[in-house]
Amino acid sequence: MQFKDKSAIITGGSIGIGATIAVELAREGANVAINYRKHDAEAKEVAKKIEKLGKTCLIVKADVSNYNHAEGMFKKVIEEFGRLDFLVCNAGINRDRVIWKMSENDWDNVLNVNLKGYFIYNKLASAHFKEQRYGKIVNLTSINGLRGKFGQCNYSASKGGIISLTKALAKEVGKFNVNVNAVAPGMVMTEMAKNIPPEFLQKAIDETVLGRIATTEDIANVVIFLCSEKAKHITGEVIKVDGGQYI
Repeated sequence: MQFKDKSAIITGGSIGIGATIAVELAREGANVAINYRKHDAEAKEVAKKIEKLGKTCLIVKADVSNYNHAEGMFKKVIEEFGRLDFLVCNAGINRDRVIWKMSENDWDNVLNVNLKGYFIYNKLASAHFKEQRYGKIVNLTSINGLRGKFGQCNYSASKGGIISLTKALAKEVGKFNVNVNAVAPGMVMTEMAKNIPPEFLQKAIDETVLGRIATTEDIANVVIFLCSEKAKHITGEVIKVDGGQYI
């Protein structure tokens, strides 16, 4: 229970990686707030899992790219939990197309959620952590933000932007005892991955050196570490969790 009496916000916490991170933070003793956009039933299921662990879960339906929604969520969290210690930015979408077929909306929608949303939540958390003189921010990015990916100019640009945001913010808030890091997964076995054509999934497996796709727990374990005091001297880093897919 290393996070007893601490609390966390996880964006996009109703399904996939975000849901697993939320439950694992609670397992370590934290009260957890998640936001989501459309998965009502799944968000309630995450809350049930957290409550079974004896912790409190606050669920908020909110658009991460809406500043007013974000401010409202932070206010609710402080009122409910009395404090905030961790921010995990995870919410993301993709609209994959080669660039000559990519619409302006395809670009704007992905950048608004995947990058503007991170800016908003990182900004609000940083202001709070600066005054508190303590906090941990973990931003979920992707190996495709490091290497680029065919058909993902918008997604790769957004994930690359998250990496630069993480590094710049780490420099700004380090003197206030705030750590800011990023986790860059490769292919992860989420519901989305289960629905992609088998040949594309196999290609991702073939790219790894471990011969397997990550589980959501593989990603959550690294996030938990970065939120812990064991990682207190790590900031501005991008940790790949990809089974060697990038190399």
